[in-house]
Amino acid sequence: MAVTSEAAEALYGAVDLHCHSGPNPLLREFDHVEAVADGARLRMRAILMKSHHHNTVMDLLAMRPALEKYETKAFGGIALNAQVGGINPYAVAMSLRMGGKAVWFPTFSSRQHVAHGPKNPPMAVELPNRIVEIADDDGKLLDEVYEVLDLIAENDCLLSSGHLGFAEARRVFEAGAARGVQRMVVTHPNHVVGATQQDCIGLAGMGVYIEHELGAYDPAGKIKWDPADLLDWIRAVGASKTVLASDLGQKGRPMPVDGFLRVGGILLELGLTAEELHQMACVNPAFLLGLDG
Repeated sequence: MAVTSEAAEALYGAVDLHCHSGPNPLLREFDHVEAVADGARLRMRAILMKSHHHNTVMDLLAMRPALEKYETKAFGGIALNAQVGGINPYAVAMSLRMGGKAVWFPTFSSRQHVAHGPKNPPMAVELPNRIVEIADDDGKLLDEVYEVLDLIAENDCLLSSGHLGFAEARRVFEAGAARGVQRMVVTHPNHVVGATQQDCIGLAGMGVYIEHELGAYDPAGKIKWDPADLLDWIRAVGASKTVLASDLGQKGRPMPVDGFLRVGGILLELGLTAEELHQMACVNPAFLLGLDG
């Protein structure tokens, strides 16, 4: 059995940077309060709630009375898809001033996702979509991109490249670093984004963290990637610049805690150390959310 006491001990205090709880236009298995309540099983330190379509800080403020009773803290942010106006500094400023901790560049609305991403997820509400560009016809990053990066730097929050393709993601990270952004992450580089291990070694050298989604490697889930491949990515990039997150919450998929425990246990069986698991699930994401500074 992959779930072991060693895995649980290494994962105590975990921080999940990629939880898709509800409410949401996409069908969800549980809401933000249920996610936080379940986090008690691992004494999770924090969970970052992500929506492709709206500012999740609003959800959390509305749910605050129910959330306050739990030790696990819930944080929100905004993804710059068509539904919030794309690269919209005004929407970003509102989210961050209300307590947002993260800005995701376009996910479902990125050119890369439209060309290479999953099609037709189960929807509770059908929403229109369009490609959100980050550069003009001459290839120059939009002025709004720089405005958003300045807001991220000023608020010392997390910059995620979302589902941008690797080349676009690298440009955003380079521009962000030049403007003082300290906390940067690329999510599921081997899914939609199209980045190689060598690409990510280069990003890590710039200070970018490489996030992998446990939901894709959980044998109890709908997606069943080989955990040995995940370990290979960890060994290539290094635990010091790798983050493990759940990317769970979708209807019919496991709870994040179960994904952390099962995949964490498998990784230990494959030769990962407990210290490395703790680094990737607890220490690195805590830094990215600014919990230690």
